[in-house]
Order: sequence, then structure tokens, then C-alpha cells
Amino acid sequence: MTQDGKKQAQDRYARQAEDLSLLPQDTNNPEATDTRAVKANFITPRDPVIETANGGRLPAVPFAEAEKLNRFRDEAKHEGSGGGLHRIRRRTNELAAAQETDEGAAMDDQMSGQSVNAGAPLRTAIPPPRTHPLFPQLPLYGPPTFLRNLQTYGFRLSSAFLSLAFLGTIVLGALFTTIPLVIRHIYLRLTFRNPYARRPFYEEEKRRKKARRETERAWKRQRRRQTNGYPMQHVDDAAGTNQEHDFEPTEGGKDPLVCDIGYYARRVGLDTEEYKVQTEDGFILTLWHIYNPKEYTPRSSTHRGQDDPIVFPKEYPDHGNNNDSSTTTLPSSAPKRKYPVLLIHGLLQSSGAYCTNDDSSLAFYLAKSNYDVWLGNNRCGFHPQHQMLTYTDPRMWNWNIRQMGVMDLPALISRVLSETSFPKLALVCHSQGTTQTFVALAKEQRPELGEKISVFCALAPAVYAGPLIGKMYFKFMRLISPGMFRMIFGIHAFIPFMMLMHRFLPGSIYGALGYRVFLFLFSWSDERWERDLRDRMFQFAPVY
Repeated sequence: MTQDGKKQAQDRYARQAEDLSLLPQDTNNPEATDTRAVKANFITPRDPVIETANGGRLPAVPFAEAEKLNRFRDEAKHEGSGGGLHRIRRRTNELAAAQETDEGAAMDDQMSGQSVNAGAPLRTAIPPPRTHPLFPQLPLYGPPTFLRNLQTYGFRLSSAFLSLAFLGTIVLGALFTTIPLVIRHIYLRLTFRNPYARRPFYEEEKRRKKARRETERAWKRQRRRQTNGYPMQHVDDAAGTNQEHDFEPTEGGKDPLVCDIGYYARRVGLDTEEYKVQTEDGFILTLWHIYNPKEYTPRSSTHRGQDDPIVFPKEYPDHGNNNDSSTTTLPSSAPKRKYPVLLIHGLLQSSGAYCTNDDSSLAFYLAKSNYDVWLGNNRCGFHPQHQMLTYTDPRMWNWNIRQMGVMDLPALISRVLSETSFPKLALVCHSQGTTQTFVALAKEQRPELGEKISVFCALAPAVYAGPLIGKMYFKFMRLISPGMFRMIFGIHAFIPFMMLMHRFLPGSIYGALGYRVFLFLFSWSDERWERDLRDRMFQFAPVY
């Protein structure tokens, strides 16, 4: 390569790196140099992540842009004969010409032994790498500039009104469809009939409600005894399952309806600790661990902090486990190691949804059945965090269900296995959680993840939307263009006004309103729920 040719290659690489960096590179800011894009790491053949000079990670960018960064980097560093560069350019031209076609996909697959041809053998057949219309190609957001910031804030301003109008339409529709139910409720009351008597588990609900009120009164009496200097007495839980006193509640009384799984765990004699998990594209996830305080000592906050974005390393760090009485257990005789179970939540929820039904909650039931229970939460959640990005950066929100499956789920599974020193775990997912698992396990994604899962329990598996997608509001979201979508809903969390309502409305009002909205949207019903706990069930939704 001539000096002029090498300089041109270096210029191309520098321009492409600047377009994918965290900050503009035309400043003297040392931080800008440290956050310059260096190369693209392909987590899967179609999921690139940008690595910066300081080792940081930036979320997924379009495949073509990532491929160009690596190609220009190779050209800039090329020091061999012109024949090598010629092959690079020839391959580049072939990829560019066939990039978005099945022929281009088949060309890549020919090199990997896979095929997108309809008549290919099942062992080598994979679906063509096309994006479903519901999940269009992710846009490219470069480093912040005046025009980009102006566009972003313009979308935020328009969405502040339009998304609120969309939400208002949904709420009004929910209230309107409630009118017949209210009329029927009033009629039954006026005719001296119980409107709840036809519920399928009405008698069981009454029994549990009565037991819960007795437990609340007993807890108040115990608090008064403690205040007056009398010894503590055991208080049985509402369901009457703690008769052997293996689990001593440390919280009680009337439920204040709070978004805190630790509080509800302590009401049934358990407790929780919070871990931070870093994905391969730099997002910081929240992972909750449920434990029996009589058997386990929580880890230090330093240990529970975010780890390196390395999924399934060849050798996990030595964290110890529940079998190590010097670091994690209180009794002198260490209990048997518990098999890890990871629970993943559904759409617009957090994994606190598994902790809202006292001892009948799935998370608490498994914990008391001698399993090591972990609750995983997807990116952003209640507190959006990224290694490098801020809430206002549009790249913070440049992801979809594909990234949740390819990035979030492996990171959570890897951290649980790292902490427990087990080779596999049990995975329980609900709704959206099942979707991201099916995405991750797909043959062209990360099928090796199945080697880390001993059993996968898919609760309400969401693969095909069925008649749900035909409803008016979902049709509207399907028909509008990506640009119109950003104008209505912005480049940030989906209708963040819902989070303000969650933060400021009393729990009872928010729970009642949330139920009516979800009943309207998804045709849910609380007939098989415990009605006395319904408001609690909405304290862990929605999330960002």
C-alpha cells in the first residue's frame, strides 16, 4: 500500500469512528478521545457492539455501519501486499451489493455452513435475516451535535403532548368500558346481593382476607409489646404456612402498597439483596436475590456491584457459595447448596410481580421450597443505567426485544451461575420474558445458551400475538412510520408520564386505575386473582 493510500484508509477509518463515538471528536476534550470508537465486536453475526478506546461499550448500531468500521480499521492497519487489500475490497463490494438481500445472506451462510434456502436440510437451514415490520431497523444515532440535540428535544416536546393524548385515550376507553360493570355492581348492591359472590374462589378469598387481617392485628400487638419491653412472640403469616417458625417475619401490619420487594419478602420471613449486572453492550441491569436470613449473610455492596461485560467466561471468579459457612452462612453447619432458579418478568413489568401474593407468590414459594431464587430485570427498568450513556441520549433507548434476548438474558444467567457456582440453572419466564428467551435460543442467535439451562418454564408464552394485534390501538402503532412513532412517543422511555403517575399517585388509586387500563388493553380479568391484593400487584409496573 502506498503512503497516500494508507493515509486515505486512515482518514476513512477516522471518519467512521467519529460517527460511532460517544462524543464529537473535533474537540480538545480528553474524554472525547477516550470514548472514541475503536472497533465493532459482533456478539452474534447480526448484533454488533461498539468498543471505545477506554474499553467502554456502546449499544447496537446498524450492521452495515459496524462492518464498515472494522473494514476501514483493517485497511488502515494493512501493511502487506496489495493483493490482501484487493481481497478485502472485493469482499466489501460483494457484501455491500448483497447486504439486504437473501443472496447476501446466503453468501455469508455459505461461509458458516448455514443456508437460508427453502430447500436446505433442517440441520443447516436458518430463517433469512430480515427484520419483522414490528421491529424495524434500528436507526443510527451518532455523537451529540447541535442538530441531533435539536431533533431529539423536538421529538421530546411533541411526544410530551401526543403520547399523553394517546394515554388519555386509552384511560378514557378503559373508564368508558367500566360503566356497565359499575351499573351492574350498583344494581346487585341495591337488591341486597353480593356482587363478588360469583367469583370462582370467593370463599378462599374471604378466608385469606380474614387471616391476613388477624395477622395484621397480631403484628400491631407484638409491636406494642416490644415497645413496652416485653419479649417478642412469633406471628404466623396470613396463609398459615409458617407454623414451624422456620421463617420469622420482620415486617408486618397494614400493607402500605410500596414498590419494594425487600419489604414483601420480610413480611414472609425472607429478605433480598440487589446485584448490578453489566450487559455486553454496556447496560446495567438489576438482579434481586431472595434468601433466608437465618441461613445466608448478604454479600458486600462492592461484591454486588456491576461486573465486567463478559458472558460465560471460561473460569468464573471464586465467589464462594451457600456451602461456605465463613462467608455466606450463619449456622456452624452449612446447609445443602440450593439449586438456582432465575425468574424473568413480562411486558412493562419488573420481577417484583413474582413477589406480590405473600407466601403464595411464586418467588417466595420457590425460596421456601429450598431453591436459590434470583429475579432478573431487563434493561432500563425503574432506574435506567448505562456504562457510558445518559437518560437523555437517544442511544440509551436504541434497542428492542432482540437486544433483550441476545444481551440481557445471557448476562443475567451468567451472573447467577457465577454467584452460585452451578453449571446450569432453571429458568422461569412470563410473557415478554418467554419471547426474549425464544429469541435468544433461536438457531441464528445464541443457541448455546440452552446448555446453561436445565429446564425452561414458559408462563403465558408470547410468540404469536393472535387477535390482540388487531385491536385499534395496536393497529395504530403498526401502521405509523418510524418517524411518526418517534414524533408521538419520542426518543426515550415509552410514555414516561406513566412513571410520574406511579411515583405520585396513592397506591390504591394507581392500582385500581392500572387494573382498568390493563383490562381494557389485554382483556384481563381479576377473577382468578386474590382481589384483596390486586392493588399490590400493580406496584411493580410499569417500568421505563
